[in-house]
Amino acid sequence: SSSSKMTLTADPAFQRLVAHVEANEKTQLQMKDEFAKDPARFEKLSRTLPTPSGPMLFDFSKHRITQKTFDLLVEVARSRGVEQMRAAMFSGEKINFTEDRAVLHVALRNRANTPILVEGKDVMPDVNRVLAHMKEFCGAIISGAWTGYTGKKITDVVNIGIGGSDLGPLMVTEALRHYQIGPKVHFVSNIDGTHIAEVTSSLSAETTLFIVASKTFTTQETITNAETAKEWFLSKGASAADVAKHFVALSTNVPKATEFGINPANMFEFWDWVGGRYSLWSAIGLSIAVHIGFDNFEKLLAGANLVDRHFQEAPLEQNIPVIMAMLGILYGNVYGSETHALLPYDQYLHRFAAYFQQGDMESNGKFITRSGARVNYSTGPIVWGEPGTNGQHAFYQLIHQGTRLIPADFIAPAKTLNPIRNGLHHEILLANFLAQTEALMTGKDIETVRKENVPEKIAPHKVFEGNRPTTSIVLPLVDPLTLGALIACYEHKIFVQGVCWDVNSYDQWGVELGKQLAKVIQPELAGPAPVTTHDASTNGLIAFIKAHRA
Repeated sequence: SSSSKMTLTADPAFQRLVAHVEANEKTQLQMKDEFAKDPARFEKLSRTLPTPSGPMLFDFSKHRITQKTFDLLVEVARSRGVEQMRAAMFSGEKINFTEDRAVLHVALRNRANTPILVEGKDVMPDVNRVLAHMKEFCGAIISGAWTGYTGKKITDVVNIGIGGSDLGPLMVTEALRHYQIGPKVHFVSNIDGTHIAEVTSSLSAETTLFIVASKTFTTQETITNAETAKEWFLSKGASAADVAKHFVALSTNVPKATEFGINPANMFEFWDWVGGRYSLWSAIGLSIAVHIGFDNFEKLLAGANLVDRHFQEAPLEQNIPVIMAMLGILYGNVYGSETHALLPYDQYLHRFAAYFQQGDMESNGKFITRSGARVNYSTGPIVWGEPGTNGQHAFYQLIHQGTRLIPADFIAPAKTLNPIRNGLHHEILLANFLAQTEALMTGKDIETVRKENVPEKIAPHKVFEGNRPTTSIVLPLVDPLTLGALIACYEHKIFVQGVCWDVNSYDQWGVELGKQLAKVIQPELAGPAPVTTHDASTNGLIAFIKAHRA
């Protein structure tokens, strides 16, 4: 519903949290003292999630909190109506009220098949029908039963999509490369022609299949790239009738996709209650399924479903996505942090932070509450990060000794999928994963530095203030199930924060204005005529480009 509720800053539960933190800071709450005071701190402030692949550990003990802080954070979640809004989402209410849509990515992975109703209609038969279609398609491609126009097996699949139709499938196929049993998968997203030119340059038209991922089949970048892919395909000697053997659509616009040359039997639909940045679980995940096999894709769904059930059923103080969310509220709204770092110590997860840049920033980058008023507090953080240990040699300097407070999530698998040199690489990786959160927490004071016989002039430069907050997440290993679970934890964290800030996390009106203005400018770029209809900067840029593009 869009009815008005108390603003975050006016909420007595939030005010109690602020007062408590101010008192903590007056006495200079130090995590390392809290660990010294309470030998059970780790047990009390960490949570374990059992999964069929082994337990996942979420360690929240290296945060600037006491048990009292933790309890107050849970009270803020309760006061903001997280439980009520959670029930509304799972029951198919149209919580995306600006677009009059339900928000049901949870239905896409509802493995128990319990009915989920939208306007009185159970969506599960539709979900299962499309999943069955995906399974059949993956089987045909992987077995080689599906052949190209010269009778050869498909060896390469190119997903053409952008935003939610690209970032999720790209992140997950990279993360699960170890499980590949199908064709190689490539991604073309950018309208910059370089992207499709470079991707197609190494491919053979006879053995390449294109997935065109656009719900409306009108997304400018995607349809332009799809038309270009078709031109490339036809230029290699294929005929118009062959297009249907090499192009499939993830779309609901049957007429437009048919006109393009795609067989309606090879169109995979999804629904308006699936937001782009929550869509990898739907037909949009076809490139994932065809790469790792449908059984593995189902495990990805099962991992997410396991977290959905935990999120739905666990009391707030045991609820992992809720705890993740409320710690973000603590730093963003009480401490004034502006960013959140995601630091996976796993090369397979190298696109994880990029994926959640969209997941988080497009969801909660909002300044208007559900009742239509401007917020008077910070909302969505800037999300960033790169894999460890690389980041240690790049930007960790600023996390350790910079002037900003940057909460960070450290993520690592206990077991590696590539145990080369007797596991030496993984041992070094994990030693660094563990050392960084310890270093950020304990720091190093001037006395310790002096004991190392450092010249007095240099000593202050070697001081670490410490007390820098981190969450450590340990997966048993990276597999489809644990990855699905991890992604779902962050999805629900984003939901909980959106509820706390009272914003609609499921629209994205902020992408519209630039698109509209680009439509005005594009025809103006056509001729040599000077353009004077914009501000001086935009006019000047257009003039410069016209003069120098030939």
